[in-house]
Amino acid sequence: MSIRATSRIARSQVPSQRLGAYMLGHYGLYAMLIPGLIYLVVYKFVPLLGLVIAFKDYNIFLGDNPIQAIVLSEWVGLKHYQRLFSDPYFLKVFSNTVIINAYKILFLFPLPIVFAVFLNEVHHKVFKNVIQTSVYIPYFFSWVITFGIFYTVLGSYGIINTVFKHLGMQGIQFFTNPKIFRGILIFTEGWKEMGWNSIVYLAAITTIDPTLYEAADMDGAGRFRKMAYITIPSIMPSIVLMLIIRVGNILSGGYEQILVMYNPVVYEVADVIQTYVYRMGLGKMEFSLGTALGLFNSVIAFVMIALANKVSKRLVGRGIW
Repeated sequence: MSIRATSRIARSQVPSQRLGAYMLGHYGLYAMLIPGLIYLVVYKFVPLLGLVIAFKDYNIFLGDNPIQAIVLSEWVGLKHYQRLFSDPYFLKVFSNTVIINAYKILFLFPLPIVFAVFLNEVHHKVFKNVIQTSVYIPYFFSWVITFGIFYTVLGSYGIINTVFKHLGMQGIQFFTNPKIFRGILIFTEGWKEMGWNSIVYLAAITTIDPTLYEAADMDGAGRFRKMAYITIPSIMPSIVLMLIIRVGNILSGGYEQILVMYNPVVYEVADVIQTYVYRMGLGKMEFSLGTALGLFNSVIAFVMIALANKVSKRLVGRGIW
């Protein structure tokens, strides 16, 4: 073997040797990764094997366990996708999913940003803490409790309709009127999630160099100018990151909320992909169809994240990779 080839092999072995030495020197840190890796493998990677159900006529009663049932089920290829895309109701479900989540991005995404920016301008500590606590608390309510609160206010026999009836006015069916129900979904999610979502932006604001504000004060800049030219540009990377994540979840957001709040009367405007998967996959035991729909949802979400990241890089020069 030539000296040059020997030196190349030696150089190729150096990085791996350095990595091994580094891992041995920091074995405690790598040992802390083990529980997280086990969680990822067991709950994230192993279930991916079940995606093969989307391409089979899965029969739960075949074999002695679910794995045998998957193996013994008949392979049908793209049969369930052909069935899915030829179903007119699927187009309705898909459009509902996109419309509802697009409305949430349009109306709700800016709210925590605005809240965080304005809250940063509040300097009275007690008042600021009271506002933060009041806005954060709804996040810790489950959607069942949240629905109970709003049904007490907006339901058929709720506070608002009771007042209307005493005034001789006709009540409003907030939860069974297709024209209103989407607005209820957006309002309730904003009430519940805005405070918690603002934490990311408040954390980003704390990293801004205070001397920037001091220089702006010396130049005579008011609060709104400082917000526009210092605060918002400084937290733009966090805004872009959260927007890309939100766009990636455009086909999967709001499942628990809708499942708790909707009813057959508003299926036409509120039934989304995940609730449809739940009703078809578990309710009607259409496991193959439900899996096919879930896989379709995941692929589209990945494509949306990639596109949002590319558009973000072109427009603002920032992305998540």
